[in-house]
Amino acid sequence: MDLRHKLEIPETNLKEINDFLLNPDNPLINDLLQVIDKYGGVDEINKKAEEAGQLENLMTRLQSKKPSYVNDLDWLIEKRDKDAFISVSEYRRRVLGDKLKETQFNDDFAVTLELSACQYFPFFIEGANIALERETLLPGRIIRVRNMKEQEDDGDLLAMSAAMKIIGASYVETLDTKGTAPGEDGAPVNVHLGGPDTITGYFGGVGQPNDFAMKWIDEFLYYYTEYGVQQVLNINLGTILLGYFIHKLGINNEFKISVFVGNDNPYSCFWTLLAAKLFAREDGTSPLIGFNLSNSVNNQTLELSAYIRNNFGFADVVRLEHHITETWKSIVRQPYDRRDELVELASHVRNISAKHEGGNVDVEPNRDYPTDILDYFRTKSEIIEAGHWNFLKQNYFDRMDATNSTAYALTKNGLSFIAAKNLHHR
Repeated sequence: MDLRHKLEIPETNLKEINDFLLNPDNPLINDLLQVIDKYGGVDEINKKAEEAGQLENLMTRLQSKKPSYVNDLDWLIEKRDKDAFISVSEYRRRVLGDKLKETQFNDDFAVTLELSACQYFPFFIEGANIALERETLLPGRIIRVRNMKEQEDDGDLLAMSAAMKIIGASYVETLDTKGTAPGEDGAPVNVHLGGPDTITGYFGGVGQPNDFAMKWIDEFLYYYTEYGVQQVLNINLGTILLGYFIHKLGINNEFKISVFVGNDNPYSCFWTLLAAKLFAREDGTSPLIGFNLSNSVNNQTLELSAYIRNNFGFADVVRLEHHITETWKSIVRQPYDRRDELVELASHVRNISAKHEGGNVDVEPNRDYPTDILDYFRTKSEIIEAGHWNFLKQNYFDRMDATNSTAYALTKNGLSFIAAKNLHHR
């Protein structure tokens, strides 16, 4: 007998798992069902989310919250409808010149241009103006890591949700139930954390202790039903599992697994995708839309992760997301630039994205204020009071430039990319 056959999962083991999940006295599942009932049940949740996320409804609410943002979005719609932004075909012609005629692009292997993070709507709209003037690209995917309540209050949540629909980009929000904020009594909710100075505890996967997993579900369902926010960042094994659960139950949620979860070898990726397969819907879909592996992975790990993903039928479902640049401070050793490796990977691994969290490595060290991952955990008022607003805006523009540098490198090598679909792909 081949030794590998000992790895076969017995039917009795699967039955025990199913019995556990279906036990009407199971407190873990009962707590989850109780939160779903709080929002009216699965059908009502999906209905509310669909209505809340419609562009017309977002714009109507924004008119009351922040009318100036509506004017900005009307400008964006006008430019989109006039095809004012550079098209992919025009971009390719500008990069390749006469070589374009002899270059065959395989769009089946197009790399999604991803930018992280776009924290503030004013940064985004000014960046869109710059892209229009310079004939550069806006990304096809944007990650946001800003306090949800703060951006709900100042109108950015509505404005960015509407903007993403206008330009045809997917986007991800980061919920506040991360275990980093103080509790209702002002005391820390997580014994491992005292603030950004001890943030390594959070990165180690201890950011959602005790009842925070269920609070995360509650918070997600609030923003899903109120604003149509469908994709959120997922940083914890428990909330990843819960994300699978609610999708299997019928809620049309999606999530992206953060780099902070630490999937850094093919076997950890196998574990993540194994759970996705176990709790996929009958049609084969999973809420796992983005899978961001650790910064430390090499191309072989990405290739093997794609091998697992493809064998589970997730090639078109789960996007493998890989950091090409990182913030200059507080996360990785610099210089960190994975662009050449991406070019090697993109020719044969499909459905991947190139994530840009920092500027180009020849730009960052010359900035008075280089990108810093800890800025994600600062309030808007704190940033403004410190005089750092324009610094962070320049950081965002540097991320845009890095994203365009990757688009240029891919194009030079005859490789496809996905930018903002409603602006550039026509």
